[in-house]
Amino acid sequence: MADWNYEIFWKETMNLIRKELSDQEFSMWFNIDYLRATEHEIFVTVPHPFYRDQVSSRYKKYIESKLKELTGKDLSILFEIKPSDVQIQAPALKKSTLRQSETPENSRNIPNSALSADTREEKKKGPHYQLNKDYTFDKYVIGDNNSFPANAALAIARNPGNSYPVFLIYGGVGLGKTHLMQAIGNYIYENSDSKVIYITAENFMNEFIQALKDDKMSAFKNKYRYVDALLIDDIHFFENKWETQEELFHTFNTLYDAKKQIVFTCDRPVSDLKKITDRLKSRFERGLNVDLQPPNYETRYAILKKKVETKNVLIPDEVIALISKNISSNIRDLEAALTKLIAYGELVGNPVTLEISRQQLKDVFASPKQSNMSIEVIQRVVAEEYKLSLIDLKGPKRTKKIVLPRQLAMYIAREITEYSTTDIGDYFGGRDHTTVMHSCKAIEERLQADPRLDSTIENLKRLIKEYNAKS
Repeated sequence: MADWNYEIFWKETMNLIRKELSDQEFSMWFNIDYLRATEHEIFVTVPHPFYRDQVSSRYKKYIESKLKELTGKDLSILFEIKPSDVQIQAPALKKSTLRQSETPENSRNIPNSALSADTREEKKKGPHYQLNKDYTFDKYVIGDNNSFPANAALAIARNPGNSYPVFLIYGGVGLGKTHLMQAIGNYIYENSDSKVIYITAENFMNEFIQALKDDKMSAFKNKYRYVDALLIDDIHFFENKWETQEELFHTFNTLYDAKKQIVFTCDRPVSDLKKITDRLKSRFERGLNVDLQPPNYETRYAILKKKVETKNVLIPDEVIALISKNISSNIRDLEAALTKLIAYGELVGNPVTLEISRQQLKDVFASPKQSNMSIEVIQRVVAEEYKLSLIDLKGPKRTKKIVLPRQLAMYIAREITEYSTTDIGDYFGGRDHTTVMHSCKAIEERLQADPRLDSTIENLKRLIKEYNAKS
């Protein structure tokens, strides 16, 4: 077969794409090298399978269209994994160990033993003193809502400090951010001699303040600036903590320049953090940011089924299905409901039946919290109904077209979630809690003057619930 050389076209294509994308996007996703070509195919190399999958789904057609503009030919891009001293081969994600008749289709979990077989140390380490030993990849159930974050975490754990030296996981309460972060930490710790530190943002700040008081800043800096992997949970806590932000900024720079791994979690996108310095925000956004969404029904079912198997208790499948259908808020609430039923069975000595489960969990099922997943869902549904963008809904504009939908979204969020007015204000562009209270009062007054608004609100609530049911 004749050799074809499209390398000059490939380089020009990359130059064109570089001009069209932001520097951050291009540097993150175009670590691609030309390898060889046939008449109709160009073979390129990428760092590992996760990278290949993401680039293929996001940019393959885009790259091929650019190549056609330059060559006039329909050329296919084929990806190969770049050979390296430490080969990163994320394994196929296995389905849950339930029987096919019991297991929802879209749920998987990563077996830790399979992941680490090629790098496992001969001598078994004791657990890391800061990490929960149960927060591992093999105990993390994967579904459609979290497959991208889970695969990204896996790639980072196997190659820390390289492809994605900065990794930020964001999402609502109880969705598994800490589990995924600590799974990275546990994996790195178990499979290398790397120094790993996990800490919450609040404790980081407390240690910083204590070091200042005790004149031990040198020891504090040495502790956090000379690690191989630094994991900081709940960085939204740093809002308005200016001196701590300054210290974190310098810690970040030291680790980043040394090509160490940094992992953060946050309860919202970095762009929604209002009292964080711009330069620190830019550091948080420098790497890969991933969004954890609430689990869908299949994933909720698989999570509960795995918990039941782990605890070796007898909970009927119909009870697991009942909980999965009625609790859609987050993983923490799912597990709390299951724990309550297990405790009932152990203390009372009776088997957990469907009827008993309905009775014991009726208050949980009736909670307004279960009719809503997140403020983002409310914003998305309201914006779509009123033909607005999310930027309009959360932004500063106060036109008549925008103000009413914004007030309705705040009012519904206050009614069917457990978020405080301060939290709701944060999700609406960092508005003060008094603004949220004023919006809710304005809607209440309009309801008295215009009873038809009540049907509008109920229709929006219905659409929100339907949106949740599909997710």
